[in-house]
This record gives sequence, structure tokens and C-alpha cells, in this order.
Amino acid sequence: MVLPNMLGFQPYETFQLLIETGGVDRTNTLLIAACDAYARRGRPTVPEMEQFETLATRLFQSASPQARAKAAAILGRSELLSQALEQLVVENIGEDLVSFLASAEELSDRTLLDVLSRYDVAAAATIAGRKNLTNVVLAKLFQMNSRKVYRALATNMDITPRGAYLSALARSAQMDHLVAEALGERKDFDAALLAPAFFDLSDAQRIKVIQAFANRETPAAPISRTIEQLSVATPELTKALMKLFSENRRPEVTKLLAQITGLDEVRCGQIAHDVTGASTFVVLRGFGVSAYDGLKVLIHATSHDSERSRALADFASLFATVSADAMAYLMSAWRGEVNLLDLSKPQYRPVNMPSRRTPQPAAASGSGNAVVEQAMVALSRIGARRAG
Repeated sequence: MVLPNMLGFQPYETFQLLIETGGVDRTNTLLIAACDAYARRGRPTVPEMEQFETLATRLFQSASPQARAKAAAILGRSELLSQALEQLVVENIGEDLVSFLASAEELSDRTLLDVLSRYDVAAAATIAGRKNLTNVVLAKLFQMNSRKVYRALATNMDITPRGAYLSALARSAQMDHLVAEALGERKDFDAALLAPAFFDLSDAQRIKVIQAFANRETPAAPISRTIEQLSVATPELTKALMKLFSENRRPEVTKLLAQITGLDEVRCGQIAHDVTGASTFVVLRGFGVSAYDGLKVLIHATSHDSERSRALADFASLFATVSADAMAYLMSAWRGEVNLLDLSKPQYRPVNMPSRRTPQPAAASGSGNAVVEQAMVALSRIGARRAG
């Protein structure tokens, strides 16, 4: 068989002649040399690519496994591969498959789907991190029951979380804190959907979840009925919590929270021992506690460090922007009573979202600090009376 002139690939004419007379060793050498020449060629024309396909296919069939793996790794560095050449690389590259999938600029859906059909988790996770994935490939990835794959999907900023993809990522976040953390870092993901993973998140991301409920309507929360029954005792609740936190009687805080929230004691223990105050804020605001009374509790519930004043100012601001109904809904999410995806409906999306282009009124931060100062003054008076 004689191939036509290979349009710039002059060495291949010699390769073709040598194939006819050489053994396996010569075939190995020819295969590696041919792949190296193609990879160095730059972006080939269609005729050049087709002619190389014919040559490479024959050489790969006759070469030893070790030579095929080495040649495939070299070929994988080419600027452009046809589907047939991609298949040759994938079928022969062996342990370097993940590296190839990560570095190749362009890969066909057929090749990607072929790799995914092997259920190789490492390879699938690498594909999940690629840019410009089509819906066909994404659908296959989201069907895979693999934490490693979902972690890669969660960190892939080229994938817009919406529709079925949003639902799948939100469900995965409930089971894998690394997925939840990754989604919490994204600006295009509604942090409110991370409510079930609240206690697995970092301190900063817990605040982000609460902030995601600011200035938004929420569906009716089943826990609201319980809150209504206890609303007349809200002043007594805040007094009791302030006393227990001030005396560091957190186990008793746990029991009290279990009685009024319906959450299990493990979850209530996490709230009682949360020195950031984030989960305590959710309970206080959910029960309709005001900023003034709530901050008096949070002053004792939070850790005594240099960041406390700033944190309390942030909570004062949240009391103003986050409704009691929204925090009741968040508590219901902790109890597993609501479908958080309802928040994606138009009527429940946040309104009056802050913008970097729109300067915030200077009085906003000042009012928050004023509430903090009032709470601190009130506490100092209480301390003075006790001392007297």
C-alpha cells in the first residue's frame, strides 16, 4: 500500500516503507517518531490529519504495549486531534490518561463520553473540571454517584448552577461538606440552599447563608406554629439564654433549645457551643427577638476576642435586614421540613440586593453600632446592680 504525499510530513513516506520490512522493534521506533513529528507539526490541515490517522492506526496495532503508551502520551500533546486520534490516545495512554484529559485543549463529546462509560472516577473528576462541557457530557457527569466528581463540578466556574444542575449540587452539598464549602465560595450560587449543611460550613460561610436570607420572602415555615405558641414567652426566653450563656452553662442551653425548637439534642448542642453566635442568631431572630435583646444574648454567647465588636455590629445589621419568618424557615430547613429549592421561584428571590456600584448609606453601619452600644450599656447597668 502506498500513501499519497503527506503534505509536509515527508518523514512519513519513509515510515511507510520501513513498516513493510521491519519487526516489532522497528515498529515501536517508527510509532514514537511519527507521533513526535506530528505533535511538533503544529496545527495540521485536514488532509494531513487523515493521512496521519491511517499511518498511526496501523503502527499502534503492531507496536508493543509500552511503545503504544509512550507514543500516545506524545501524541496527546498535539495541538489538534481528530476523534480517531483522540481514541488512539485514550485507548493506549494508560496511567497518563488523567494528565491527557486535564491538558488537552479540545476533546470531542464522543471521546469524553467513552471515558465516562468506563466509570473511572479519577478520569471523570478531571473531565468535570474542564471548560466548555456540553449538556450531553454534563448530564452524564451529574448522573455519576461520586463525591470526587461532584467536588470538581462544584468548583468548575464554567458551569452555571441552574435547573437540574442546581438541584443536584444542592443535594450533594447536604452530604459532602467539601461540596458545600466550594458552592459557598461561588457568587452565582444561592447560599440559602446550603442551609442543611450550615453546621459543616466555616464561620464566614455560615454568615453568608444567613445573609442570603436578607431582604427576601420565604415560604411558610412549619416551625412557625411552634413559635407562635411561644411568642408570649419571648422576653423570658431571652433572659434565660442571657443568664445561661453569661454563666457558661451551655449544656443547659442545649436542653432549653431542644425543648423550644424541636431539633435533636446533637444539633442543639452545636448551637449552644457555637462561639461565633451565627446559629444562636438564627434561633433568636426566628423567635422574633429584637436586635436590642438579641445582642444582649449574643454578647455572652460569642467568644471574647478582638473580633467580637465587629461581629456584633454585623449581627446588628442582620437583625435589620433578615426577617423573623426567614430565620424560622432556616430552622425548618435544619429540621428537614422544607424543600429549599422553592427558594429558586421568582417570588422568593432576594430583593434590593446590595451593589458595589451603589454606595450604601453611611447611617446603616452607624445604626448597627448604636444598637451594639446600647446593649453593652444595658449589660454594664445589670452588672452594676448585681455588684451593688
